[in-house]
Amino acid sequence: MGFFKHITSLISFLQLPRTQRRVVFYSEGLAYWTHLQGLLTRFLDVADVPVCYFSSDPNDPGLALAHPNLTSFLVDEGWVRDWLFENVDANLIVLTMPDLHQYQLKRSRNDVHYVYVQHSLVSLHMAYRPGAFDHFDTVFCAGPHHVSELRALEAQRGTRRKNIVEHGYDRLDQILAGELDRQQPSPSAGQPTQVLIAPSWGPNGIIERLGNAPVEALLRAGHRVTLRPHPQTTRLNSSAVDSIVQSNQHNPLFQYDDDVSSTSSLLASDVMVSDWSGAALDYAFGLGKPVIFIDTPRKVNNSDYAALNIEPFESGIRDIVGEIVAEDSLAELGDVVRRLIDNSSRADVRELAERHVFNLGRSSEVGATALQQLLAECGP
Repeated sequence: MGFFKHITSLISFLQLPRTQRRVVFYSEGLAYWTHLQGLLTRFLDVADVPVCYFSSDPNDPGLALAHPNLTSFLVDEGWVRDWLFENVDANLIVLTMPDLHQYQLKRSRNDVHYVYVQHSLVSLHMAYRPGAFDHFDTVFCAGPHHVSELRALEAQRGTRRKNIVEHGYDRLDQILAGELDRQQPSPSAGQPTQVLIAPSWGPNGIIERLGNAPVEALLRAGHRVTLRPHPQTTRLNSSAVDSIVQSNQHNPLFQYDDDVSSTSSLLASDVMVSDWSGAALDYAFGLGKPVIFIDTPRKVNNSDYAALNIEPFESGIRDIVGEIVAEDSLAELGDVVRRLIDNSSRADVRELAERHVFNLGRSSEVGATALQQLLAECGP
């Protein structure tokens, strides 16, 4: 039945007049909606243009968004989606999925302009695979570091210069918008500090590499702990997550959060424990709260990154927004949490965000204007 639903979506899209499918947004699912939400809704508000929204996740809130100019479609992550994108006839396709034309998702046979929107503040040259952005026409950059990294990658790989938009980072804007009207008192004396563990995924992620050890160390120190795994960890290594949950399910200080699109566990926490996750930067810049970085091996998806002589953003910022703890010093986590709570300075982090992120608080507006200009350049 699922297969036929996806086929039906494909047919419905293809039956639309060409004028109603000039602009296409694609989301891999719930976890990526938050990075497209502001841009899409703002574009619908300011541009009287029909938009098609595709998602591969039935739980994606974007599929439920109601607007007279928006038509939504559910499509699988298999051959139906891949065939559609290889044959789609549109002016603009906007997505947060890198590696266009390198794996399953190919560029269209038709003349389509592809726009990449950042879903993290992390570097483009270390955290992503070689060629991850080669086949995009326009890249929305979150900050100055993305611009320098992208231009260096183009020179290194001998690829054409892409159109760059100094966009910003909508996820951070959403966190800031919610935080401005919210008082965040320091932990009350005698009350446990709330620690959020939100790591990256892969063999060197906290969960995959260290298992229950960080959770156990923090609980033993008397802190409340919320575990919030990356969706890819839940998907690819659910046994590791299940093991941690089962080990601590009867401890009243332990909680489990599997909704990475929500900000509730971010707001409820006082400190984050992470590794090389981009979520740690969202947390530090958006809420001004400290981060403990467990010093697992770097998340390197491009072994040639060092040849660019550009320090990855997520590396240089770690000891500025928090503190780094060695893997063999997990017993110190409890004390580090207390020290960071006592010494954290929100004003300094907000100043950092202003310096390192474009258009803080205005990324949706800037991005929507850029899309309108690109669409005008593409013609009817």
